Amino acid sequence: MTHPTLHSLPATRIENGRETQSAEILAEETPIALLYNGLAHAVMMATPADLEDFALGFSLSEGIVEHSGEVRIVDRVQTADGISIEMAIPQSRFEALEQRSRSLTGRTGCGLCGTATLAAAIRPVRRVTTTTHPDPAMLFAAFAQLQARQPLNDATGAMHAAAVLAFDGELLVREDVGRHNAIDKVIGATIRAGHVPQALLVTSRASYEVVHKAAQAGCGLVAAISAPTALAVRIAEQAGIRLIGFARDPRMTVYTNL
Repeated sequence: MTHPTLHSLPATRIENGRETQSAEILAEETPIALLYNGLAHAVMMATPADLEDFALGFSLSEGIVEHSGEVRIVDRVQTADGISIEMAIPQSRFEALEQRSRSLTGRTGCGLCGTATLAAAIRPVRRVTTTTHPDPAMLFAAFAQLQARQPLNDATGAMHAAAVLAFDGELLVREDVGRHNAIDKVIGATIRAGHVPQALLVTSRASYEVVHKAAQAGCGLVAAISAPTALAVRIAEQAGIRLIGFARDPRMTVYTNL
């Protein structure tokens, strides 16, 4: 298997007491270092694909920059240890980043690893200016598309996926071994393609971090196939986001009626 995100190796399957040899396809995860103006800010374990999308989405969803015009990828360096994405941001953003005193070592799917203090863990949330109320049939159709557009998960069974439904009807999907990474990637992909985010769909629970990233991207709706946390509901109310859980045709549960 030569795909950079997949790896094949021999394994033994045991079923009904019988052993058979098989070739199993596994997802790769790689340390991805994100640097701003030469400062190493975060190292995330991620699927080594769509890294330009990831770098932009992370920069926006973490509030490092306010819009895509404030970040520029200047280099991508691959070594035996992982991949470094070097970015340039305005000096004012860089100084604010230094003051946050965060040095993240992000385990797969971790959103708050490396936060220096308890007070810094729950950051102020951006208020979304447009509230989205899509027809349930439209939302279920979007989830059906999301389910059908996960080739890496189909191959490995180890991937999360996230989708952004744009106001022009476009649905963009990204996969990653980490659910927050998938969100950052699809946010970055949406902005890089020139679309305006409307709703975020995730194949996981709706945690605080999921809702916070959606707010940073300007999504007026978050829909998850599993439950939200109580904190996620409170953050969604603060942000003006319509939060939906258990979005599995033909049912869904709406937690914030805005």
